[in-house]
Amino acid sequence: MRKLYWFRNDLRLNDNPGLLAQADADQLLLVYLWPRNRPWYNVTGMGDQRERFLLESLQALRRGLQRLGQDLLIMHGSAELVIPDLVRKYSIDRVATSAAPGYYERKSIEFLQQRLGIEVQVHETSTLFKQDQLPFEPDDLPSQFTPFRRKVESIEHPHPVPRPDTLPRPPSITFNGTPTAAVSPHTAMPLRGGSLAANRRLRQFVFEEQGIARYKETRNCLDALAGSSTLSPWLANGSLSPREVATAIHRFEASHFANDSTYWLYFELLWREYFHWRALRDDVALFKSGPGNTTLFNCTFEPRSFARWCAGDTEYPLVNAVMRQLVATGWASNRGRQIAASCLVNELNLDWRYGAAFFEKHLIDYDVASNYGNWQYLAGCGADPRGGRHFNLDKQAREHDPQGIFVEKWGGRRPSQPKYVTDPADWPISES
Repeated sequence: MRKLYWFRNDLRLNDNPGLLAQADADQLLLVYLWPRNRPWYNVTGMGDQRERFLLESLQALRRGLQRLGQDLLIMHGSAELVIPDLVRKYSIDRVATSAAPGYYERKSIEFLQQRLGIEVQVHETSTLFKQDQLPFEPDDLPSQFTPFRRKVESIEHPHPVPRPDTLPRPPSITFNGTPTAAVSPHTAMPLRGGSLAANRRLRQFVFEEQGIARYKETRNCLDALAGSSTLSPWLANGSLSPREVATAIHRFEASHFANDSTYWLYFELLWREYFHWRALRDDVALFKSGPGNTTLFNCTFEPRSFARWCAGDTEYPLVNAVMRQLVATGWASNRGRQIAASCLVNELNLDWRYGAAFFEKHLIDYDVASNYGNWQYLAGCGADPRGGRHFNLDKQAREHDPQGIFVEKWGGRRPSQPKYVTDPADWPISES
C-alpha cells in the first residue's frame, strides 16, 4: 500500500500518532505545504521571524526523518491542487493528515475527501484530550472558559506515544533542499525551531531552572525569558505536543512539589485546549465579529491609526514598545499582547480583526485558534463573560514597567504627532 502523510501542525516525530499509523505502508510520501499567503485585513505575507522559525522547524523535522531513511517534500500551493496531483503521480492508495482547527483547514479536508476517491484519515495530534474524552459534544462546548475547565481538568490526558523506530521508504522522488531564513533569531528571543530545541527548553524551564515553581508570579513579565515558559512557538507548529508539556508538569509535581504555579502552567494548556475546540465549533464565525454577536463596538478603519499601531508609533509608549518587540522578535508576552490589543480596540477604535491579522503575520507562535480566540475575548465578542477588556494603559505601565526599562529598551517613546493630517482633498475637520 502506498500512503501519503500531510504534515500540518505536527512537525515532530515524538508523540505523533498520525505518523505512527503509517508504519504499515509499502511506500510513504511525507509532504508539507507552505502556508498560503492570503491578503486579510490590510495585511499580507509572513513576517521574517515567523518564517525563520517555521523554516528551522521544517529543517529539524527533515533531519530526524532522514535518520530514519525518509525525507520531507516541501511544496507551495493549495492542498486542493497539490495533493490530488501527488496522489495521481505516485499512485497513492491512502492519504492521512493531522486534525487542525480553522475554516480553510476544514474546507481543504472536505474537498479532498470528495475529490480523491480514496480514504482520507484525520488524526488527533495537537490537543491535550481526544474528542471522545470530552464530557460533551463539540456543539455543546461551554461558551466560556471556566465551565469548560471545570469539566475537563480532572480528565487524564493520553500519554505521549513513542517516536517511530523505522518508517517505510519514500517513492522515487527528488527532494529539494529547505530554503535558508533571511534573518537570525533576535538576541532578545533566541529561540530556534524544531523538536530538539523544544524539548531542551521544556527540560530547562521545568526541571533545570524550575521556572515552573514561580510561573504564576512571573508570567506577566514583558521580556521573553524573564518569566514566560516560551513554549508556545513549538506548541503552535507542533514541534512539541501539549501532552509532552502536561506529562513534564505532572512529573515535576510528583518528584518535587505542586503549587499554584505548577498548576498555572497546566491552566494555560487548558486555555489553549479551549480555544482549539471553540475554533472547531465556531468555524467561519471565528473571523466574524463574534459568535452570537453581529454588532461590533463603535469602530472604523482609519489607515493612519492602524499604520502607527503596527509601527509602534502611537501616543502610548508601552504599546509602542510591545509592537516593536513583536516585529523584531516575533513574540510578545501575554500581558503585552493584551495591552496592545486593548489599545487598538479601545483607544484607536479599530476593528479587532486588523490587529489579529497583524499578529498572524508576525507571531512565531501563531495558531489560528489561540490568536483569533484571544482577540475575540479581548474585544468582547468571544469567550469573555465581562464583554471585553479595556486596559488602563497608564496603570499597566506603572504595574509592569515602573522604571520604564522595557519602554526604553524597545524605543517606545516616539515624537508626538498631530491628531489629524489633512490634504487638499480632505473636508475641514473641526474640534467644535
